[in-house]
Amino acid sequence: MTCYFKLAEAHYRENNGFRLPGEMSPASANDAQKEADRIEPVLKRPWEARTWDPKSVRTALLKLGYEEERTGPKCERLGGTLTVRERDSRFETGRYVTPEGALIGLRVHDDACVTAFVQKTNYQVKTNGLFPGNGCFEPRSGH
Repeated sequence: MTCYFKLAEAHYRENNGFRLPGEMSPASANDAQKEADRIEPVLKRPWEARTWDPKSVRTALLKLGYEEERTGPKCERLGGTLTVRERDSRFETGRYVTPEGALIGLRVHDDACVTAFVQKTNYQVKTNGLFPGNGCFEPRSGH
């Protein structure tokens, strides 16, 4: 058993590299943490009020002065730093369902993000580097 786990661990980065965030500079990590600290109490309020839908969460975060991230037809960034969207759908009892809640991504710098979620059971705010080809949001697993 031990050998199997060592082999699996050795291939984790190889198989899941697309799901590992990039490195943040120390200054960017510090700035991202400051933004995470601003966002956390704002997300706590809609969670306690049971209004964790993307529209309500977006409205609350825009009051902090963020602008919604905009992209062009070729996915080029046109401005803004905040993305609030539905949670990812999942296959459950023969069909795809989208769980209640919101996913949040705030691009702090070109190498730093704040990512968060709000859902019925809890909410969480964390910092991370960008994911290759996916920005602030961790890509879904492959296969």
